[in-house]
Amino acid sequence: MNLPNLLTSLRFLLIPVYIGIFASGHMIPAFLVVVAAGVTDVLDGYIARRFGQITATGEMLDPLADKLMLITVILSLLFAGYISWWAAGAMFLRDLGMIAGGLFAHFRGKKSVPANWMGKLTTVLFYAAIMFIFFEAPFAQPYLWAVIAFSFVTSFVYLLSYKAINGKIETQQGQIGEQKEA
Repeated sequence: MNLPNLLTSLRFLLIPVYIGIFASGHMIPAFLVVVAAGVTDVLDGYIARRFGQITATGEMLDPLADKLMLITVILSLLFAGYISWWAAGAMFLRDLGMIAGGLFAHFRGKKSVPANWMGKLTTVLFYAAIMFIFFEAPFAQPYLWAVIAFSFVTSFVYLLSYKAINGKIETQQGQIGEQKEA
């Protein structure tokens, strides 16, 4: 357990804190919990890269913590009537697909795709959309749909990267196996 993984674990703990605050009707403090989760996400990634503390556990738990927090926020906004079922459904489809894909890759021993600039930008854009929704900006809903569309593009790029990385690994393993047989 290193500091980045501890910060990731803190994000899991912030989920019930957010639920309690949001359910009590305190929108600004609830939003601040979401911001705190975002800050821990940035910090854990920075510390892990800067100090060479990247672990396989962190690579799996970090995106899971992000997705679970985002799903929690989506559900709360949906049930409070701030976003539509269609928007929530599109976000769930994308995020559950990413979680399932990540778990599938992990348990099949495949190499996962590290976060790229598009994934990081998508996260920032989602946090901005959430802020606009919390503060009831008049353009919040169209902005949210634009971010949802961009998130699907990002997912497609990740899928292509996953196939490219794991295709190279399988090709290399095949070549090594052929060399051993010869």
